[in-house]
Amino acid sequence: MANPNSAFMKPMNISEELAAVVGKGPMPRSEVVKKLWVYIKANDLQDKANKRNINADENLKKVFGGKATVNMFEMTKLVSKHLT
Repeated sequence: MANPNSAFMKPMNISEELAAVVGKGPMPRSEVVKKLWVYIKANDLQDKANKRNINADENLKKVFGGKATVNMFEMTKLVSKHLT
């Protein structure tokens, strides 16, 4: 069983850009990812042809450094820049 004090569960501060999508922090990285997927699915932003791609709306473009489309793996890296 994972240690509840692991780095993955540590509450992180969230940038204003990311807070517009997932809400105010601090919150653990795992919670940020969950809320990000809730936002993506609620706004139908997952690419229909290639489910690994996310089509950013205006809020997500701010988080994704201006990119209109990112894949799931790149998304994780870009979101990390908004956590401290």
